[in-house]
Amino acid sequence: MASIKIECVVKEKYKIGESPVWEEKEGTLLYVDISGRKVCRWNPDTKQVQSVATDDFVGCVVPRQSGGYVIGVGCRFAAVDWDQQTITTLAHVDKDKPNNRFNDGKVDPKGRFFAGTMSLEVRPTVVERNQGSLFMLNPDHSVVRHFDQVDISNGMDWSLDHKTFYYIDSLSFKVDAFDYDKETGSISNRRTVYKLGKDEGIPDGMCIDSEGKLWVACYSGGRVLRIDPVTGERIQTVKLPVEKTTSCSFGGKDYSELYVTTACEGMDQDLVVKQPEAGGIFKITGLGVKGIPPNFFAG
Repeated sequence: MASIKIECVVKEKYKIGESPVWEEKEGTLLYVDISGRKVCRWNPDTKQVQSVATDDFVGCVVPRQSGGYVIGVGCRFAAVDWDQQTITTLAHVDKDKPNNRFNDGKVDPKGRFFAGTMSLEVRPTVVERNQGSLFMLNPDHSVVRHFDQVDISNGMDWSLDHKTFYYIDSLSFKVDAFDYDKETGSISNRRTVYKLGKDEGIPDGMCIDSEGKLWVACYSGGRVLRIDPVTGERIQTVKLPVEKTTSCSFGGKDYSELYVTTACEGMDQDLVVKQPEAGGIFKITGLGVKGIPPNFFAG
């Protein structure tokens, strides 16, 4: 078994780093800083970070087939033209909830953008309950609300056979599964596949590997869990030197590197001294498994 190596590769202290996505063509890592209000792109070869500022909290970013990206920003789906540094609104959600914002999101196997909302945090992970929803942006820019009564809409991904949708509402401390209809994007038959233990933290961002196992970043848990969603077992725990691990995705030339975003918002000075790399982005190698390429938004 190869030994696991964990290194902080992006030293910037992001307030809430989130939504990592590997860009195969460019060989870059895309991600957001939610309350830092920016979309970022890191090049591992040059070690340079480029960014585009947003006018509101930006919860997630996904690549777009026609070029550029789509983000969940404030309560809007919006397109990012990276070269022009412009952001154009595609659709609005939660118009009756001015205190809401988008959080995590991901593109489904048919090119639809799933993203969820939550109320603005009073302090990290403290929110007005049941204010969020899970939305789906279709390629024609119409929006479907899948369900509401969500606390903190978070990690999501699809099974390798595209028949199951996995989803996290953070304050439920669970990873849930739904039956997923690839043709329509509809989801049904919600059930729990994993319940986090008290010491594991709060489930946050998530991704799937090429063996169909889920990787869950645990906020306040300083770890990433590998879970078998079929048996409901935790297979592996990888601990990081920072507490606020927020999300993860595979990348690198053969998708064998796991990138983990972290946060430093809300940390007191003592904790900052103890965890100097908090808010950075970590690369984990030697896991012995690979990820799969991300889907692109089709609209």
